[in-house]
Amino acid sequence: MADVETGRDDIQIETNEISEVVREIAIEVAGKRVDAAFGRVVNELRKTARVKGFRPGKVPANVVKQMYGEGLAEEIERQLVRETLADAVELAGVEPVVEPQIEAEVPSEGKAFRYKARIEIKPSIELPELSALSGERPRVEVGDDELLTELESLRERSVAWVEEDEEVLAENGHQVTIDFVGSIDGVEFEGGSAEGVDLELGSGRMIPGFEDELIGAKSGEERDLNVTFPEDYGNEELSGKAAVFKATVTAIKRKELPELDDDFAKDLGEEFETLDDVREKIREGLTSQRQHASDHALHKSLLDDLVTRTSFEVPPGMVERQLESQLQQFEQQMQGRVPETDLRARLAQMREEGWDDAKRRVQEGLLLEAVAKSVELEATEEEIDARLDEMAAGQGVDAKLMHDMANAQGWRPAVAAEVVDRKALDHLTEAANVTDVDPPEAD
Repeated sequence: MADVETGRDDIQIETNEISEVVREIAIEVAGKRVDAAFGRVVNELRKTARVKGFRPGKVPANVVKQMYGEGLAEEIERQLVRETLADAVELAGVEPVVEPQIEAEVPSEGKAFRYKARIEIKPSIELPELSALSGERPRVEVGDDELLTELESLRERSVAWVEEDEEVLAENGHQVTIDFVGSIDGVEFEGGSAEGVDLELGSGRMIPGFEDELIGAKSGEERDLNVTFPEDYGNEELSGKAAVFKATVTAIKRKELPELDDDFAKDLGEEFETLDDVREKIREGLTSQRQHASDHALHKSLLDDLVTRTSFEVPPGMVERQLESQLQQFEQQMQGRVPETDLRARLAQMREEGWDDAKRRVQEGLLLEAVAKSVELEATEEEIDARLDEMAAGQGVDAKLMHDMANAQGWRPAVAAEVVDRKALDHLTEAANVTDVDPPEAD
């Protein structure tokens, strides 16, 4: 596209369309403004300059210019760009989506200052007919067998351990209480001793062979457990080493599960009177989880179709920013949970492989924004407050605290954007051809 020139007395710009999402603005700042910037910066430097033979604040301007040389020009360049870029962008009629890239000449007194700004902008998106979109919504179903599985899980968590008679021999499923001291070549090693350890035999908690060596033991019996640490054991000093643990079994207990009846339900909390109350609570929870997953699957299928039907260029700077955000979030989640070297390697891999995923997220965001604009969707203050209440409940924090944090840290615009995105997804769902399908089988 041909260059577009415009300006005012102290700034002239020339805009060139590089691509659908990139504009290059050539900016010329009038010489008088450049001279003013030189004078202003030099006067500031004169206040602090210390030169032999001159009193503080009385150093001549030409001496200051010689003292600071290229540094002076760099500072003036920064000031002129900072002072004029926003005006230049406004004159060009564009809205940058990321920080502009600047390429500048060295400013000189008595001459116009020229620099270029590479601006990324949002693309113009032409939406397809939304009624032509199709999506699949998995049915939300909770079977009686799933309720029983959840009840059994609750039952397992309520297990009681009852001490066996002295003559009972330990076997898989028993919980043994042991004291032990570990040694290698007759020398005790750090971290190899403990007292009063409860261990369920067959659980695989200990290194291979440790639990097997306790099978058949009696309460009060002492045993030498001969084991070998795995080659990939976390402690290199122990990896692959043969060890002996002198163990004393102080108790053997069997597992007793409570009956699935109304008494069991009452033991779970005051909100339950009968086992049917527990079943209903479990059903509600599973239904809510499945509904959320069903909505997510439907929205993904609708966005898949929308992305396929819509062609537009994605600003690379937005993709880079999205990728950086994903990396920072992952780093915060994993910090301290994995070794630093492993974390850095994983982040490097994600940076290399994550561009397409980040691009897709930017595409979806831009499309939802276009849908919202097409039907003038907005977030009311009440809807923003309701979403903050929802966030507070989900995180288990006080609602007032969540609102105060949102106001203090400037979250409300982001929350408003999320509310609008939700509305846009709802609009897509209402407009599109949605088919209910069987849920995918669990792995």
